[in-house]
Amino acid sequence: MQKTDKIFVAGHRGMVGSAICRALKKNGYENIVTRTHAELDLLDTAKVREFYQSENIDVAIIASARVGGIGANSAANALFLYENEMIALNTVWEAANAGVKRLLFLGSTCIYPRMAPQPIPESALLTSELEKTNEGYALAKISGLKLCEFLRREKGLCYHSLMPTNLYGPGDNYNIEHGHVLPTLIRKFETMKDEVVLWGTGSAKREFLHVDDLASACLFSLEMENPPDLMNVGSGEEITIRELVEAVKKATGSTARLVWDTTKPDGTPRKLCDTSLIRSLGWSSKISLEEGLAKTVKAYREELASGTLRT
Repeated sequence: MQKTDKIFVAGHRGMVGSAICRALKKNGYENIVTRTHAELDLLDTAKVREFYQSENIDVAIIASARVGGIGANSAANALFLYENEMIALNTVWEAANAGVKRLLFLGSTCIYPRMAPQPIPESALLTSELEKTNEGYALAKISGLKLCEFLRREKGLCYHSLMPTNLYGPGDNYNIEHGHVLPTLIRKFETMKDEVVLWGTGSAKREFLHVDDLASACLFSLEMENPPDLMNVGSGEEITIRELVEAVKKATGSTARLVWDTTKPDGTPRKLCDTSLIRSLGWSSKISLEEGLAKTVKAYREELASGTLRT
């Protein structure tokens, strides 16, 4: 990727896309193309085709997706499969048809089997069944990364993928009913002063990565001449949900009582990704969970005060 390249960031208003745009600008990439959903519906094949063919894009970064936590995914697997499948197929296939020379597709470590070996290596993909609560989303992301792999093999296009672990940071979605665990916890502790109800037993283990670390990994992989087809991106550290709850409670300064609703699911028991591949090539995360939580709570309060909080 060259500084003069025309770079399309799909999903620039989301947490990941906005972090990527910040990182691109910080590193001297100024020719960045973005479109809002109103300007370009990524579910509309004809519109996506027209966009690529008229814009002469050099590099595409696909950070757009319908996302949500356990509750949102398990209640609407069909919708998560359909919308994310269409986004993946349209943005990747039409880029190839228009001659886009480089593309980075972003997925999630939920693509791996529910009972994958820990830490989860890239080779675990498609070796056993997926976690049922987010199977639709995972299948769509698998389709996208496989399309990139096939196009690279068959047409020689440098289309490749990153699979980040659980992300958090500025610009996250703080919807309590449908959000991911960490932003949901922040909002609960910021708004519920007496009691906070939590799903499951708290025994499940998760890995978290600040979104600015992911953005640095995106630039790292795009600046490689011949990157692997698929690389995991994570911090390499895991924490139980119960420990995470205590860390968020401390970061927010909350004094609320904790109540665990054990009738709700824990989700995948453990999900630590093996990041040895990307680390062996020279990238590693820099932002600790403690530092990242402090930054994120600060960003939450600023977004709330300015009326830009996503819920």
